[in-house]
Amino acid sequence: MQYFEFRNSPLYALPSPLRHASIKPEAVQLSAKLLNERLIACMNYFPIESMYHWDSRLVNNQEIVTIYKTIPENLEAVQSMIEKNHKYTTPCIIQLSTVNANESYEQWIRSECTLTPKL
Repeated sequence: MQYFEFRNSPLYALPSPLRHASIKPEAVQLSAKLLNERLIACMNYFPIESMYHWDSRLVNNQEIVTIYKTIPENLEAVQSMIEKNHKYTTPCIIQLSTVNANESYEQWIRSECTLTPKL
């Protein structure tokens, strides 16, 4: 995985894995786990409609896309938790690297992801 450094900061860009959850409650429940473990600082979600081939048939599904904001050190743990808790056999997990972010937001993401997990 490659990250981009910016503004002479020791921090790397803050990647956001995207994933699909078939229903909102599943997305919210998994996101709460990730937030409570301090693996992500923030989550955004929105409904979409997806079409794709699966098991030799055309599927048209209503889904939820979630965007997780995290730090590079947490990416593997975030991906692992998604894979373990997602009902899809092959969940969509895409990492996007941020090229630039305002410094105060970047610091907030870093601080939220490095606090002690909530029990």
